[in-house]
Amino acid sequence: MTTFSQKDTESSHQAWERFKDSLMLCPHHGFGRWRMVSHFCDGLTPKDQQFIETTCNGNFMYKDPKDAFDFLDEIAEKSHIWSTPNTFEPNSQNEKSSINPYRNGLMQLSFGNMTLELNIFNICKQPANNEDVDKEVYMIEIIVQNCFNSSFSSDPLQFCLVQEHNGWIPKYEELPTVSDETKSSREKAPKCDLKPLPAGLKYAFLGEDETYHMVISSKIELLHEGMLLKVLKDHRTAIGWTLSYIKGISPLVCTHQIFLEKDAKPVRQAQRRLNPTMKEVVQKEALKLWAAGVIYPISDSKWVSPTQVVPKKSGVIVVENDNGEMVPTRVTIGWRMCIDYRKLNSVTRKDHFPLPFLDQILERVTGHMYYCFLCGYSRYYQIEISLEDQEKTTFTCPFGTLAFRKMPFGLCNASATFQRCMISIFSDMVEKYLEVFMDDITVFGDSFYDCLSNLENVLITCKEKILVLNWEKCQFMVTSGTVLGHIVYHKGIEVDKSKIDLIANLPIPKTVKEKRSFLGHAGFYRRFLQNFSAIARPLNNLLEKDAKFDWNYACQEALEELCMIGIKMLTSTPVIQPPYWSMAFEIMCDASDGAIGAVLGQRKDKKPVVATHAEH
Repeated sequence: MTTFSQKDTESSHQAWERFKDSLMLCPHHGFGRWRMVSHFCDGLTPKDQQFIETTCNGNFMYKDPKDAFDFLDEIAEKSHIWSTPNTFEPNSQNEKSSINPYRNGLMQLSFGNMTLELNIFNICKQPANNEDVDKEVYMIEIIVQNCFNSSFSSDPLQFCLVQEHNGWIPKYEELPTVSDETKSSREKAPKCDLKPLPAGLKYAFLGEDETYHMVISSKIELLHEGMLLKVLKDHRTAIGWTLSYIKGISPLVCTHQIFLEKDAKPVRQAQRRLNPTMKEVVQKEALKLWAAGVIYPISDSKWVSPTQVVPKKSGVIVVENDNGEMVPTRVTIGWRMCIDYRKLNSVTRKDHFPLPFLDQILERVTGHMYYCFLCGYSRYYQIEISLEDQEKTTFTCPFGTLAFRKMPFGLCNASATFQRCMISIFSDMVEKYLEVFMDDITVFGDSFYDCLSNLENVLITCKEKILVLNWEKCQFMVTSGTVLGHIVYHKGIEVDKSKIDLIANLPIPKTVKEKRSFLGHAGFYRRFLQNFSAIARPLNNLLEKDAKFDWNYACQEALEELCMIGIKMLTSTPVIQPPYWSMAFEIMCDASDGAIGAVLGQRKDKKPVVATHAEH
């Protein structure tokens, strides 16, 4: 059922009967009615999908699950009657045909002993302009399905209504037009700005004329590079270059639902004032999301959240202020549109799906010869929101009220939904040759061929589940890389040198907030530093309740010692190695009046190997 698709020689009613037979063969499939209906429609040909939408006046996706199921049954039954050979023979002497109109819009078509009722108001629709009065006709119900058939001569009535006759030609309602650039973005090779790459990386191209860029290792052999590019070309549809490449993960795999508390009341918030610069940012982002099918206009939602534009900042860097002091700051590099869902989040039932432990991920990832670092494109926008919950994501801006079809940023359970989705997609690979933390996917292998085989399995899975990867954030067949702020490679785990420089250049804290910031930066790598708690004790004393902030000599000495020891110890390579679970462990403990610490290690080739430190 999960791979159902309509055959080329199969009509829609035959496909529906075959799909129901498969449901009967697997009574414990666990799918709800709407999941079954959605999966069946996804497997139909485009013309039959258009037929179903047209017969419902475009409202099929808004039907109740039971009504949608019954509607498909009814359509299949009528389609079977129309496609039965020798059913309609108006020229037969034994059968008569007639048309009986009614004032309420219902019309009966009788053929022999069979009568069909049609609604005249649903058959024809008022044309858009006077020039097309004699040229436009919108046919629904059973007639529309027949217009998609390859041959129109099999049925006289069908030939009369569908074939071009007396200037009447069928015309179907089209979606609002978008710019040519957006509409053809998937047909033409994307144009990307190539940025300078770090040492050990280079650009490769999957298309002609240096198109469809990829980032690969510059250290692999020419033969291996050809094998890698062949795999990437074979599975190029799993990689995206623009937002238009995102189709969305199948709802059968994952759908985001917003469950509210019992006493939750809808909240409609007014829009906030935006200056011309912010208004331009909102307009650009809204048009981009609308063109990609992520959002759509809505006018009657009970939930409305405001739009806010916030500065888009870079990572923390240390700069000199006007007084000549070195201060940590984050430089503004642009603006970002955000939706303030705090009112909605406050009445949403929380999803407690756990995120994996960072140290365990690092232990499993490190110690391999080759890595492929992958990243999902636009993360949340690949997961659909349940149809009944889409209106809850409505936001207001100067251009109207819009709702999300895909999961937006800002919802309280979005991260849990995304992690659950990633685990379900790669459940048979996690902890074997793949690790995933949100949209960061790490594939590894002990040889080039192992890693290439693992990569191909991942790309095949991405294609099956319609998960699109971001080409710019993917690196293929590298020997080392950054995972969760740490450098991993075949010898062990190192710290990111840029973060060491940041910690070393942090200024002297002058407030409790700055003190917490310093310990937060320094404590990120505390597992690499021996006696961290004992050294930082004077600083921790300042954080005690009702303690007076007094920066004395002991605090200054602790600060300098942490920076000096940290730089010396963190720059030694490797600092931490992953534990070997088949070998015995050794633990060394020490305690004093102010702290207790321990070192967990092993002996490899009769040499001590440190696994981790712990102090308190």
